[in-house]
Amino acid sequence: MDQYIGRLLDGRYEILEVIGTGGMAVVYKARCHRLNRLVAIKILKDEFSRDEEFRRRFRAEGEAVAMLSHPNIVQVYDVSSSDGADYIVMELIDGISLKEYMEKKGILNWKETLHFSLQIAKGLEHAHSRGIVHRDIKPHNVMVLKNGSVKVMDFGIARVMNKSNTLTKEALGSVHYISPEQAKGGHTDNRSDLYSLGVVMYEMMAGRPPYDGESAVSVAIQHINGGAPLPSTYNPNIPTGLEQIIMKAMALEVRDRYVSATEMLQDMEEFRKNPAIVFDYHTLMDDATRKIPTAGMPLTTAEKKVQARTGERPSTSLPRNSAVMAHSGTASRSTASREVSHTESRRRRRREAEKKKNTERSRIATTAVVVCSAVALFAIMLFLIALFNGALLNQEKDMVEVPYLTGGTYSEELAEAHDEFNFRLRPQEYSENHPKNEIISQEPVGGTKVQRGSDIWLTVSMGPEPAVKKLDNFVGADAEEACKLLESQGFKPLKKKEASYVYQPGEVTRTDPSAESEVTEGQTIYIYVSTGPDIVENSMPNVVGLELDRAKELMTQLGFTNVRYEPTESSRPENEVVYQSVDKDETLDVSSEIIIQYSSGVSETQPTQTTAPQETEPDNSVLISVSWVVPESAEEARLDVCLGGTRDVIVSKSIAPGAKTVLLDLTGTGTVSYDLYLNGQFLETKTLEFTK
Repeated sequence: MDQYIGRLLDGRYEILEVIGTGGMAVVYKARCHRLNRLVAIKILKDEFSRDEEFRRRFRAEGEAVAMLSHPNIVQVYDVSSSDGADYIVMELIDGISLKEYMEKKGILNWKETLHFSLQIAKGLEHAHSRGIVHRDIKPHNVMVLKNGSVKVMDFGIARVMNKSNTLTKEALGSVHYISPEQAKGGHTDNRSDLYSLGVVMYEMMAGRPPYDGESAVSVAIQHINGGAPLPSTYNPNIPTGLEQIIMKAMALEVRDRYVSATEMLQDMEEFRKNPAIVFDYHTLMDDATRKIPTAGMPLTTAEKKVQARTGERPSTSLPRNSAVMAHSGTASRSTASREVSHTESRRRRRREAEKKKNTERSRIATTAVVVCSAVALFAIMLFLIALFNGALLNQEKDMVEVPYLTGGTYSEELAEAHDEFNFRLRPQEYSENHPKNEIISQEPVGGTKVQRGSDIWLTVSMGPEPAVKKLDNFVGADAEEACKLLESQGFKPLKKKEASYVYQPGEVTRTDPSAESEVTEGQTIYIYVSTGPDIVENSMPNVVGLELDRAKELMTQLGFTNVRYEPTESSRPENEVVYQSVDKDETLDVSSEIIIQYSSGVSETQPTQTTAPQETEPDNSVLISVSWVVPESAEEARLDVCLGGTRDVIVSKSIAPGAKTVLLDLTGTGTVSYDLYLNGQFLETKTLEFTK
């Protein structure tokens, strides 16, 4: 039995069981008796506890991570020693490592890759902003939680950037993910972590790391030399933009990589918004055509700019007449100087005479300009006076008195009764003295005269503030039963779907707010419902009859990553899709193989095809853009769109402060009703017509 099982460290932490073993430490599940919660405790192994260098590194890890607080980084609660045991207390993660996830799933689709990579990059961005370099980013050190979020862990070889000393002279980190400078034992900074993240992304998309070999040394040498094949070599379905991001992060030279995690995140977000994007920066994808400047004279600033733009060293040849100029004699220079002096004297006299004439002309011209300007200015003043007097008269005619609204009830009928004003709503407030929907205040106040069409700002009561309760724990329960119970308790449940490896389809994976959180009656509770282990599924569209480029675009937008496009002889127009291997509306994993055949025309040596391949039924679904007017808010709000009569959220949209409208893209057929919720409060029901 393990020596620490059952022990109580510092009279506080009870060791329960082993949950993991690393190179330097063992990780245990434990209970904190002071706060009555489960935690993870990393204890330094006995063989290292006698080595002061290892103990220092271990304490440094705890101190480094304790500086960090981010949802994508494992939280450190405590760093201590007890009875010869050096340990770090961390939050207990319920999930699997990204390495286990990749081994189970194989090649990930680009949406999953981007989903995980964005979170890792955000965690690194936070760590780097605090001066912490991880130096061991790999799939083993990234935990995937049940809800699909990830947390970076194991800062065992982390280094504080502002400290001059390094941990050791040897290259640290796992060799398959190590940066070239780290493999050489050189200086490392935040860009070393970005290189490792690029390698992790490469492995997610290619199903293998960029370099492999029979020994750690051989792999390290490959990192130092560079030249990894593009991930599209192993996965042709990787989008170009994402491949560019990966290869830029993995650039051999540090200066060619992303400057920061923030810069890398910006490109990731651009790609997420537009998966068809192609970036214009240099990456390893262009190295075959890259030209290296030859040795010679140092480049000027202008030449450096040309070189940065073209990759070529600008020509440094001398001007055509430079040699002649360099060998001119001193005697000729003396003779030339006498001739120049005589000529310059005559030119000076001519310039003075011409200057006197120009002065007199300028005086006359200036007088004329002043007179004309005065006349024009007087005319403009007369025009403006007339215009202003007319505007005042019109404005006075268009002035109306603001009604007294405070104390009344706000409703749509109220707005219709005073259509000469534009009513605007401020954020609602709880009030013990004003019932629900009563107007607490208005601006401008009643009796004030304003111009017709002016804004009238109203503050409307939400009634007395409801009592605070603690939310029950519904994790693992049946989602339908959880919703019924929440409704009986006076809450408004809204369901959202998400993948889970732990919970069965239909079970609750989590709630927002989380269990034990303080909530109020009538508050919206988001119920996240498991869809099972397959993270990404989608419905197959009908692409038969579409142009090939349009079909490719549609399949990419829907996230299908394993699509094979094959030409076939057909009487249909060239590049028109004539066959798809998956029927319309069939739901399948986005990584499933799909064959799409398109017409290559009719061969000249073959008779014309008289019968076309059987086509699937046309897709009647229509994509439309819908704009909704929402109450203006001083804070960020959230709009949830549900199918009419249900609590199933179709789409959510964050609304920036001050926004008046929200634009959403929806797909449907025929007439569809939608229920809109703003910050969990029912807003209205809208009926849309999907017509081609």
